[in-house]
Amino acid sequence: MAILNRSAFSTLLVLFCFFSLPRADAQKAAQSVASGIDSTQIEAFLEGIPAGTAKLVGVWGDQNFIADSAVVDASGHLVLRRKNLLAPGFYTFLLPGMKQLSFLVDKDQRMTMRAKATDFFGTMQVENSINTDLFYQTIRFQTKQEPELNQLSATMGKSAPNSQEFLQAKLRQQQIMDERKAYLDGIFKQYPNAFFSKFKASGQNPEFKEFKKANGDTDTMRQLIYYRDHFWDNVDFNDDRLLNTPVIGNKLKRYIKELTPQHPDSLIKVADPLIRRVIKNKQYFKYFANWIALQYENTKTTVMDGEAVYVHVIKNFFTPELAYWDTPESLAGLQKHVWEMEASLLGRKGPDVRAQDAQGNYKSIYEMTAPIVVVFMFSPDCEHCQKEAPEMEAIYQKWKSKGVDFYGISISTTDEEWKKFVKEKGLTFTNVFDPTNRAIYAKYFVDITPEIYVLNKDRIIVSKNLHPNQLETVFEREFKKAGLGH
Repeated sequence: MAILNRSAFSTLLVLFCFFSLPRADAQKAAQSVASGIDSTQIEAFLEGIPAGTAKLVGVWGDQNFIADSAVVDASGHLVLRRKNLLAPGFYTFLLPGMKQLSFLVDKDQRMTMRAKATDFFGTMQVENSINTDLFYQTIRFQTKQEPELNQLSATMGKSAPNSQEFLQAKLRQQQIMDERKAYLDGIFKQYPNAFFSKFKASGQNPEFKEFKKANGDTDTMRQLIYYRDHFWDNVDFNDDRLLNTPVIGNKLKRYIKELTPQHPDSLIKVADPLIRRVIKNKQYFKYFANWIALQYENTKTTVMDGEAVYVHVIKNFFTPELAYWDTPESLAGLQKHVWEMEASLLGRKGPDVRAQDAQGNYKSIYEMTAPIVVVFMFSPDCEHCQKEAPEMEAIYQKWKSKGVDFYGISISTTDEEWKKFVKEKGLTFTNVFDPTNRAIYAKYFVDITPEIYVLNKDRIIVSKNLHPNQLETVFEREFKKAGLGH
């Protein structure tokens, strides 16, 4: 396997550095909020917790980081004192004995928690923190509902739809969910400015709305679109504190990965307006743009041509005017990287390549007359190339009389090594090499060899990132689409 295009590595490095920032961001945020003696004093009396060290874990987006630590004595008592405030958000103490203690903090960070290790949620008492108190009150309220909800779900699962048992269980389930909503609405009304209210509201899903087609069937697509359109309604993008909780990272992942078809066009259609929606909310813009780009970077995505999403996000949002967190030099490198990728995205016309074969004759992709052309990019010192080259030759021999031609491009090698490789592997299909790289630069993108592209009769790229054993299925599909026999 040969790894090429060092700009791709630079891109990964830039994005990795971005996701390494949470700890630094949190520290800077904390230092900018306040400074003084024991600005933060979080005390806990936890009966049944053994002595040891408790690590304090914070959140930024979908990343966790160690924010601080505290000593737990033999009685289960711990105190976290800090001169600088923690960044407001959601934190968890990883306690000795594999227990966890979670809480919310805002600007007021002097609180006391008391609980028994056998039942943290049920026994928790909180002093001097309305946010953490409401957090545990809500957990206790919802926990009491869980047994009945589980029973109702089991009843509905084993009952026929529209049966009396099913309908009764569904009605009771809706009643419980209405009770839960009413409980939260009561908190939101009583404590409209509490951080807990913002935190809990932002995590709520849109209310279910049923849509029917003209024939009476459920319109599942319209339901999905409605749900997705209202998915962010309860999130205040002006509140950066929410980025320091698990809510935003979880919602973004669900919105992009679960509520959006994993196809480049669909993803771009959904991701682009979301990123534009938060452009003025700098921290959200930074997080959303980076997270989405990273998910669909080449070699990181399993979505066919997912890098089209990556190219779109980088090209439109990683500019000196918008990407305030990066340097002009780094951004220029990213733009160059996606420019190199753009010409070989699915659905684009495959660029022509004209280079010399082993006999010194110039060979061009566009001169080939076969309805299907396979572009095979390889490096002689690549182990996978050494294995797949004979497989490619066998497929070529089987399909060359049926309307498929192959165009091999050797890269990252020497003229001697290329010719030796072609001879040893018995490759009879067209093979070219350009030691200057000018013939192929920014045409067919390759980061790890081998790389395979398939062009149809109009020389549109119809498949890429393939293994040899996938080619024949692509051939069958394309001949069928074109109405051609083979």
